Amino acid sequence: MHVKTKRHLKKQVYIAIAVLALAIAGVYGWHLYSKNAPKEEAAVQPTASPTATPVPTPEVYTADLFMTGDGLIHGAVYYDAKQDDGSYDFSGMLENLRPIVDKYDLKYYNQETILGGTELGLSSYPQFNTPQEFGDAMVDLGFNLVSTANNHSLDKGEQGIENSLTYWKNQKNVVTAGTYLSQEEADALPVHEINGITYTYLSYTYGCNGLTAPEGKEYMVNVYAGHEEEMLEKVRQADQISDVVMIAMHWGTEYSTEANEEQRSLAQQLSDAGADIIIGCHPHVIEPVEWIDDTICFYSLGNMISAQDQQPRLIGMIAGVTITKTVEPDGSSSTVIEQPRADLIYTYYAPGFTQFKVYPFSQLDDTLLPGYQSIYEEYTGIITAYDSSIQVGGV
Repeated sequence: MHVKTKRHLKKQVYIAIAVLALAIAGVYGWHLYSKNAPKEEAAVQPTASPTATPVPTPEVYTADLFMTGDGLIHGAVYYDAKQDDGSYDFSGMLENLRPIVDKYDLKYYNQETILGGTELGLSSYPQFNTPQEFGDAMVDLGFNLVSTANNHSLDKGEQGIENSLTYWKNQKNVVTAGTYLSQEEADALPVHEINGITYTYLSYTYGCNGLTAPEGKEYMVNVYAGHEEEMLEKVRQADQISDVVMIAMHWGTEYSTEANEEQRSLAQQLSDAGADIIIGCHPHVIEPVEWIDDTICFYSLGNMISAQDQQPRLIGMIAGVTITKTVEPDGSSSTVIEQPRADLIYTYYAPGFTQFKVYPFSQLDDTLLPGYQSIYEEYTGIITAYDSSIQVGGV
């Protein structure tokens, strides 16, 4: 459990001090007057009942964060979403997530494939470009935290990032991190608020598959490799100005269900710098969840949706945490990250890569995924491999 205490004097405290000072001055003035005033026979007054002084109580704020992994939109996925009029509709593929997502305030996912839109020409592996209608479907579900820094960020070059960010900037109440249109945007540390809780949200990738931003525009993608200290310093600064620091990390070894040495090392450094929640993606399979001191780390959420053809890559993680902020009457506050929980989802598709649909495991049967119950037990073991206190179920 992460407890972060910051002390702030509220405006009301200053007002109370001023009122108290005036009251003391008034009492002193009356004392001087009464000392020199002529004495009169005091009338007997009835004794008043003492009035109880209200006891100040803390103010408590809560927010729930939902997380899921990669929106990895292969050609087979967008072909299946194509409509007769040439548009794309992904809503049916994702509709099973709605009852879960609706319970949360903040909703995170990684947009693995650039939303450059049809004008740039749609494409699949190894250099992706996705219809922006996929973003429409995610926004309609309520997703409002989007990671755009990953190894495919530069698949369509500078224009792809411009198209993607222009799209996201037109979506109300959606916060993105990881790719930028200017140095000023990249350097900024925006503080956002949800339910009275402030948070800073960051996103970094290990690289972009050998692609690099144009010279002088390195700011376009947050790459941590070779810039680890810059990343850690941003986390330290964010820790000073926000109740909660969240960082999305695109890292790890593809298709490995264990965190590698770099992930473990960076996670510890991020925790030491002040990160509260670390959200990992890239391996395309799930990896364990653990507390690192007071930081909760999801090493890899795996894929949310994809057309990959091996079962482990079709099983993803959904996860949640509860954030509680308590403000004491003296103005000090503490923020607690608690109740980390995880569960499993499965991307189903029929032979021929059709009828794509994401299912929570609670909605599966042996027709959709033979042996799904034993698979659930196996993957529960992966989630809790580093920390048996992590709750599986109840997302």
